[in-house]
Amino acid sequence: MTDAASGPGGTLFVVSAPSGAGKTSLVRALVASTPGVEVSVSHTTRPPRPGETDGTDYHFVDVDTFQRMAAAGEFLEHARVFDNFYGTSRAAVQARLDAGFDVILEIDWQGARQVRERMPETVSVFILPPSRPELERRLRARGQDSDEVIARRMRDAVSEMSHYAEFDYLVVNEDFHRALDVLRTVVLAQRQRLALQQRRLGPLLEELLAPEPAGG
Repeated sequence: MTDAASGPGGTLFVVSAPSGAGKTSLVRALVASTPGVEVSVSHTTRPPRPGETDGTDYHFVDVDTFQRMAAAGEFLEHARVFDNFYGTSRAAVQARLDAGFDVILEIDWQGARQVRERMPETVSVFILPPSRPELERRLRARGQDSDEVIARRMRDAVSEMSHYAEFDYLVVNEDFHRALDVLRTVVLAQRQRLALQQRRLGPLLEELLAPEPAGG
């Protein structure tokens, strides 16, 4: 398997899903099992939670800094979620892509739309649950939310899923390991695209296509 960091230019992936579909677990497992794949670290104005580290979990900034970055067009996408702002730094993502890494953004469909407008070459993946009852079961299995909150999350999930057709790939997370294999296949297939391979394999292609020496 070719490591994405071994040649110039990685691919930007956007992965979206309704809450409870297993997106975060799948992406975490993909990164752990596939060399050359990284998750983008977002900027946020919310305070760090216990155990979180600046630069690893998020880039924690104040509201003035965030708004200044947004006004300067420094974010690929950004949004306000309740009382906090979240955004993806264009420069940080581009630096990792230029270093040859594949970069994953875990964002909702609205953020995905913003990213595709700014970087049309982005590859987008939507994770679906196998059914509505299973999605509700997973949400309840967390044991964190009231019936009212579960009902709201289910309504939000239907709204989120209605945008599936805006994405390049659909992955159904019924069996976790199968879904992970499919997600990894998408990433590995993108690495074989002609434009990327021409840059990575330039010397090999020159050698293979070199004319035979006279008299050979």
